[in-house]
Amino acid sequence: MPLFLRFSALVLILGQALLITSCAAPGQTRDEQRQHIQQTERQVLDELYRLKPDLRSDLARAPGYAVFSNVNVNLLFASASTGYGVAVGKSGERTYMKMGEVGVGLGLGVKDFRALFVFDSPEVMNRFVEHGWSFGGHADAAAKAQDKGVAVGGEVVADGMRVYQLTESGIALQATLKGTKYWKDGELNFD
Repeated sequence: MPLFLRFSALVLILGQALLITSCAAPGQTRDEQRQHIQQTERQVLDELYRLKPDLRSDLARAPGYAVFSNVNVNLLFASASTGYGVAVGKSGERTYMKMGEVGVGLGLGVKDFRALFVFDSPEVMNRFVEHGWSFGGHADAAAKAQDKGVAVGGEVVADGMRVYQLTESGIALQATLKGTKYWKDGELNFD
């Protein structure tokens, strides 16, 4: 096996172990973590409503949505991300979730971003909450620090959902093949 493939496999295994153990929301207690996630949700929705006012009515008609906060680190041939979020159904039921992502490809940088998933049907939302898994190629460029810089993001339509991404801070240039896993947060969904 070539050295590059061995290195990539090792990075993916280490990245996966890191992601599974480190993607909890900030806070000492479950209530503090839930509050942080809800605050992030409000901030993301407010910012997207400001940038895309018609999104408010689209979201009101949708059977549900999910908001995630994610930090991505890309070092040359490997990338890893951790994150957390919440899926919210039409009747207001909340499912707290985690996410992890590992990838291989060229890139360099750190990026902190938020994502909104708007589901087109209850079945798509249920599939995301119960089996949330995404895999695919990814290429982007982002440069933003605090209120300065440029954030490249937008709307992507895929598999019965629309995805909006906001870059909060960071500098990244990457073209990677990534596997992303979304799953229920076993600690935050139960009291």
